[in-house]
Amino acid sequence: MTGTTDLRLVRLLGGEMLADLRRRLRQRYERATSSGTFRLNGLTDTERNALASLLGRKSRVADSMMLDVAELDLALQRAGLAESLRDALEQLEGLIVDRAAERVALQAQWSALLGRYDDLRLTTLLDLPRGMALVKRLARQPAAAERLLGAAQAVLRALPAAGIPRSRLAAEVLGDAHGLDQGRPVASIVLAALRRSTDTAEGEHRIKESVRDLWAEAGVMVNELSRPALFLNLPVHEGFFRTPVPGEPGYISLRTLLRTPPAWQVSGHDIYVCENPNLVAVIADALGADAAPIVCTDGMPSAAQRTLLLQLVTAGAHLHYHGDFDWPGLAIGNWVIRVCGASPWRFGSGDYTAALREIPSSGRALGPASVEADWDTGLASVMRDRDLAIDEEAVAAILIQDLESGGK
Repeated sequence: MTGTTDLRLVRLLGGEMLADLRRRLRQRYERATSSGTFRLNGLTDTERNALASLLGRKSRVADSMMLDVAELDLALQRAGLAESLRDALEQLEGLIVDRAAERVALQAQWSALLGRYDDLRLTTLLDLPRGMALVKRLARQPAAAERLLGAAQAVLRALPAAGIPRSRLAAEVLGDAHGLDQGRPVASIVLAALRRSTDTAEGEHRIKESVRDLWAEAGVMVNELSRPALFLNLPVHEGFFRTPVPGEPGYISLRTLLRTPPAWQVSGHDIYVCENPNLVAVIADALGADAAPIVCTDGMPSAAQRTLLLQLVTAGAHLHYHGDFDWPGLAIGNWVIRVCGASPWRFGSGDYTAALREIPSSGRALGPASVEADWDTGLASVMRDRDLAIDEEAVAAILIQDLESGGK
């Protein structure tokens, strides 16, 4: 209400008792539906009496009333209170915003963002409803979204990196060493774009990745010394990093793999991949330096394990995977076989059936959440029928035979 508002108008339509009536009338203008005739339902006695007084009607006992906007405008003009109903409402409570027009303008601003970026990973993300939903949730307004997307594109243009710490990348590109920390808006957009681009490249068949894994695939290190990759007898050019004594298991960190990638001497070699660290220890004890090269995923492969496996494939190695005969083991196998082009290593339905004859029948149950094996369409079905998991260690003797004399 302004200082020039007629007090008669205040007495007629103002006050707390008529606040809900004014709100409902304002909403019609906000929705651009204020012309013509309309019915107001659910009126209180006070609201009905106010409208009847304005229109010069006799008040009736009813909770609804038919109203004509032109008639309301004319009544206010004749009384010298306002130019129209809209004018009266604005005098009492401020300007009425055309919400419909506002929504159209806002949508146009959001749509305009789509053509401003040229990084394919970012544009692919923005073309998806969930991609734009993420940006809108993080930014709230188009102007803020433009700043976030510009920053995200700058980060994406700096990728892939060569083993740079995430904090350094953030400092160099964003001017804030914490700008790409977990949960920060720019980091969320960059990771969504990286996840979408790798999903597309691999047909959207991926095991769930941690944030650290996604950054690692882009050459960015996060906690680069945690969970290093375990291996045994991997051929490598001397001098790149301190290799273990032949026959002894060794570890290599994500930091080393990304910053100073070893020169793996594995072209044309068969490299065996297992799931469990205990199996590597058993193989080292049994065969030592005579064992074929083996890498351990240590359960679901994390950043270091994935990076090592992909480096070996790039260097020309052929991978062979064996894991636990359980649902997580099959999920890991799907990733190693699909992404790294590995072959199954004694990991088919026939191998499972044969192993059942050699192990005690009181092993652990598989549980209901099954996983189909890409390389053997019958494996999951046989496992479901028997409902028995087989750990790698239980078939270690058979696997060791394959690894004797370097796997030859």
